[in-house]
Amino acid sequence: MKRYFGVAFILIATASAAQPNLTLTDAINLALKNNYDIQIAKSNADINTINNDYGVAGGLPSVTGTASDQESVVNINQKINSSSGINEISRNGASSNALNANVSGSILLYNGLHVVATKKRLEELEKQSQQQLTAQIQTTIASVSVKYFDVVRQTSYLKALQFSINLSKKQLELVQVKQSVGMANNADLFQSQIDLNARLQDYKAQELIASQAKSDLLTLLSANPDSSVTINDSIWVEKSLKLDEVLNAINTNSYLMAADEQIKINELIEKETAALRYPSLRFNTGINFGRTESAAGQTLLNQSYGPFAGLSVTVPIYNGGIYKKQQQIASVNTKIAKTQKQSLLLNLQNDAVKTFQAYNNNLSQLNTQQNTYQIALQLVDLTQQRYQLAQATILELREAQKSYEDAAYRLINLSYAAKAAEIELKRLENKLGL
Repeated sequence: MKRYFGVAFILIATASAAQPNLTLTDAINLALKNNYDIQIAKSNADINTINNDYGVAGGLPSVTGTASDQESVVNINQKINSSSGINEISRNGASSNALNANVSGSILLYNGLHVVATKKRLEELEKQSQQQLTAQIQTTIASVSVKYFDVVRQTSYLKALQFSINLSKKQLELVQVKQSVGMANNADLFQSQIDLNARLQDYKAQELIASQAKSDLLTLLSANPDSSVTINDSIWVEKSLKLDEVLNAINTNSYLMAADEQIKINELIEKETAALRYPSLRFNTGINFGRTESAAGQTLLNQSYGPFAGLSVTVPIYNGGIYKKQQQIASVNTKIAKTQKQSLLLNLQNDAVKTFQAYNNNLSQLNTQQNTYQIALQLVDLTQQRYQLAQATILELREAQKSYEDAAYRLINLSYAAKAAEIELKRLENKLGL
């Protein structure tokens, strides 16, 4: 892999025994394990995996069992016409018991292929949730990587400031030496002290910014934002990315794939809705048991049991055209999904072009800025030597030091901007973490 190594002083690692070092790989692994958005996306994927079942689609038989046992006390008054005349039965407080049990099963044989369309829709939902999970993982890796290198950037600012502080201290020492032999006045001494104090204050302010950037990174990792970790890393940029490869790879972008799955889901919803307008045929079977016993009356015991089987047909005749309108709405939703996919594709392509332009522009400036940074270092060293020989003024020394600081900041920012663009391009390609 071709890599561009940025600022020289960034490569200097100051490891701390008290604070564990956090690498980019460590940060990404922690995010994949702990990030709440990934956990939610994974749970949604698990739900759709569970739902992808013929039973949920309505294609498996259903079996139910029922039983009831009712005891009652009744008053009986019956008149029975028989060959011997009219017989009258009258009794108060007669006990009666009714026992019924039933086991029945039913399976759908046909309903306009509604079950087939539903099962396919559940499969597409599972695929879509997996794409959404992949997209969330890619987005999280990109966010963590950008924030990680932002911490590296802020730490690099600190190192640049520390280098500048060392220059100011050396400058102050030179002024003090020259003053001791009568070659410098108090104005130079005071100005050197003021410059040193200003850079010490800048360093403290930058320490706060770097500390807060580290807390933001830890929060993104779902870790304690007050955790003590160090990041000793450099900003490196891969220079081999090509725009045509990025644009071709966008077709496999997880967000775009999820949008494509949404089109298929909506098309299957159309078929499901259309199937509601067809007759449905069910096969029903089971076994019944019934027993009624009475202490008085014409029938003292009535018991029946046995299997049954049959077909039932449900034919939708008229419901105000609801199913037809639902099918029309489903068709419109499919068109919307197709439009959304085209819009998403255009936006992704636009993002890829703009990001690649920024990436390419930053890379083209890096070589020049690296050279500028090296020249600024040489200028500071040369100006110090000239000042020591009374061939340069304190103002020239200050200007040389300011040129160094500006060159260092620009180099750090260019390296970070190029890295952020590289990360975004790889996210669009679905290649982060590979």
